[in-house]
Amino acid sequence: MKPLRLALLGLLLFMLLLVALGPRTFIILHDNLEAEVVYAYLLAKLHLTLAGGPGVVMPPIMDGLPRDAMRSGLSMTLLIFNILRDSPLAAYLLHEALVRVVALLGMYWLLRRYGLSQPAQRGLAAAVALLWAVLPAYSIFGLSVLGQPLLLRAALDLRRGLSRRLAWAVCAAFPWWSALVLVGPFIAAAWGVGLLLDLARRGRAAWPATWRGVGGLALLLASYALVEWRMVDSLLVAKEFVAHREEFDLGRLSPLGVGVGLREAGQLFWLGHYHASPFFKGGIVLAALVALAQVVGPARRRLVRQGAAVLVSVAALCGLAALLPQLSIYWQRQLPLLHAFSLGRFYFLLALPWVLVLVLAVRQLPAGRLAYALVALQVPFALAANPEFTNNLRALAGHPRPNAPGYAAYVAPGLLRQVRTFIATRTGQLPPAYRVACLGLPPAVAQLNGFYTLDSYQTIYPLAYKHAFRPIIAGELAKSPALATYFDAWGNRCYLLSAELGRQFAIGKQPARQVQHLAFDAAAFQRLGGRYVLSAVRLAHPAESGLHLLGVFDDSQAYWRVYLYGVG
Repeated sequence: MKPLRLALLGLLLFMLLLVALGPRTFIILHDNLEAEVVYAYLLAKLHLTLAGGPGVVMPPIMDGLPRDAMRSGLSMTLLIFNILRDSPLAAYLLHEALVRVVALLGMYWLLRRYGLSQPAQRGLAAAVALLWAVLPAYSIFGLSVLGQPLLLRAALDLRRGLSRRLAWAVCAAFPWWSALVLVGPFIAAAWGVGLLLDLARRGRAAWPATWRGVGGLALLLASYALVEWRMVDSLLVAKEFVAHREEFDLGRLSPLGVGVGLREAGQLFWLGHYHASPFFKGGIVLAALVALAQVVGPARRRLVRQGAAVLVSVAALCGLAALLPQLSIYWQRQLPLLHAFSLGRFYFLLALPWVLVLVLAVRQLPAGRLAYALVALQVPFALAANPEFTNNLRALAGHPRPNAPGYAAYVAPGLLRQVRTFIATRTGQLPPAYRVACLGLPPAVAQLNGFYTLDSYQTIYPLAYKHAFRPIIAGELAKSPALATYFDAWGNRCYLLSAELGRQFAIGKQPARQVQHLAFDAAAFQRLGGRYVLSAVRLAHPAESGLHLLGVFDDSQAYWRVYLYGVG
């Protein structure tokens, strides 16, 4: 069987593990199921994917979140969620499978021309491509990380004047399946620096390649502007609303100092960032050392020179990712845009150069057992860092992690159906007629089950809404300076907060938890339209909070127990 087909078969086996549990499969929770997945699902379900402009809102979120505060509808991700509008889990898994297939093919396409281009190296290229495709990654961000080999191949082809039409097509298409705010400016910066270094090294001889590279980069940015034009227009041009990010105070959110920055840079160097393919890089360093021990003469010097250049680039990216956010703290007043934009996301570019170090190592060796063994050595590091792989493997083996619920247990449709039915029987009202908020239960769970929530996890929402929501939790913020800083200086999680719970936002029913005193402003809650609190914890004295217990709901298949409290 051809190497590429074997690699695709290996990827198929990897994906089968992720879907073997069906509705009980585990998918990443943090910043994923609790945020991005539910928003893609709601945009598709409510037929708001391509909607936008002043006055267009998302009714189930924050009593009408402006549509333009959410991700662009011009993306492959939203297309897939629209095709499978009634099944967010199926849409997510299909999307992940497609992202990883494209990742494998993209890396193979890159290596067959640059890196492992010899006929005998076809198998090694396929093996590295498979390794790349199973790296831990937030697939909901599309090709933002795993699609970078495609863009690198396009840039290198433009430099050499090869396959220009295909290279232009990749530059134009990449933004339609990636995130501008996560990778766009950082890819552009890296590409621009590469063009300048090439120009400095080759002088006038590099001018034709430079102009082609500038053209490719301009096409990439123009395509991003087209995909994200509604967001850019609403925030920077029309100024439809003032975003809550205007009050970001980075200096209060994290410790400062050169030492802190260097430690963070070291962590990024060896482990990466959890959003952008985190895995231990020691295996790749070991592979490079083995390769150095196996080669001599010019080949060794070439490996040292090329490997050092890539690792210096990695170190520079880590330094930028760790130190630029600290520097931006001092520039916030002069450059208000820094409130809304994170300069530290250079870490999204870290995974690819590390895999290229591995390629530089194995390309110096005969395409035999040692080279394949060095590639295979990296697989355990990649899989061990992939929570979707490890948690599903544990569940299949009969030893699931207690704090890693599968999709069905997390979303708990049967449990939340009980709550909806109770309210409808008691009042005759369906969810659009009332508003809820959640305590110890991610609002995404309620949103996935049809509830309209006043609370939510949003990267952009109106500052005025944050100010209107704050009085509800002001008493709890007064108890905890740490929570007050978390909400006031950041506030993406516009949640009901409790000083007794701290930053525990997802509290399962085992063991049962109780909050003794909740400083909850029921009047402020009612002014925003709130009627019910869905709590994952029991309130010892609900009357102190202006609440009364209406019912306790449980389901053997659910991760949660819900205590339903009413106001008024």
